[in-house]
Amino acid sequence: MKKKILTVDDSRTIRNMLLVTLTNAGYDTVQAEDGIEGLEMLEESDPDVIVTDINMPRLDGLGFIAGVRKNERYRAIPILVLTTESDPDKKNQAREAGATGWIVKPFDPAKLIAAIERVTA
Repeated sequence: MKKKILTVDDSRTIRNMLLVTLTNAGYDTVQAEDGIEGLEMLEESDPDVIVTDINMPRLDGLGFIAGVRKNERYRAIPILVLTTESDPDKKNQAREAGATGWIVKPFDPAKLIAAIERVTA
């Protein structure tokens, strides 16, 4: 059975790149455009892994991660942050909110897949 990945990013270009990368690697992918839509899609998508941006309109990645972790059902889902941010304070904030890992854009598809395989092993 294919693992399902929920990607949350406001950039259409990044969503398309993630869709191609993850589909080619054999994952089912569902996508949301921001944190609010990501939270709305959690129950219907029931993902194995979440990949989220930090900087998004309406609800940013930090708020999204905190919202995911508030729900007992989703506390164990690995969350990888994929962002242009490289500020150590932002990394700490994401870690404290419940992020599992951090990848800086632009992303290397092989490294992204390796990170997903590592957190789902």
